[in-house]
Amino acid sequence: MFAAFDISLSGMEAQRVRLNAISSNIANVSTTRDEEGNPRPYQPRFVVFETRPVDSAPAGAAGVEVAAVRTAEVEPLWRYEPNHPDAVKEGPRQGYVAYPNVDLTVEFVDALEATRAYEANVGVMEISRDLAQQTLRILV
Repeated sequence: MFAAFDISLSGMEAQRVRLNAISSNIANVSTTRDEEGNPRPYQPRFVVFETRPVDSAPAGAAGVEVAAVRTAEVEPLWRYEPNHPDAVKEGPRQGYVAYPNVDLTVEFVDALEATRAYEANVGVMEISRDLAQQTLRILV
């Protein structure tokens, strides 16, 4: 019975990390500088999940955990803005500014998917709690 709680909790934690990465991508959609102030666009983050066996669960039961939060090394989007302070000063991209290659549509869909997965895990926990309560009523 408690294995269902552990599995759902691991899924909720994983989706929370995923939502944090998505939020970071959306928040930095216009960031053209890195943390040190150098003109380098923000690189989108994505979360990698892996199966986590649950020791106390019956055979075959497993949870999920975050294996890594990785940075997508993608080509930036180039926009011609010669008056921007981060515009390239010389070379073939002179006057262009490098913006993060973040697709807001994909990010919003991923956020919706992560939210639904989180809600599904909450639902499993509620059903498991109700089953445990009904079992206790029968036994008492």
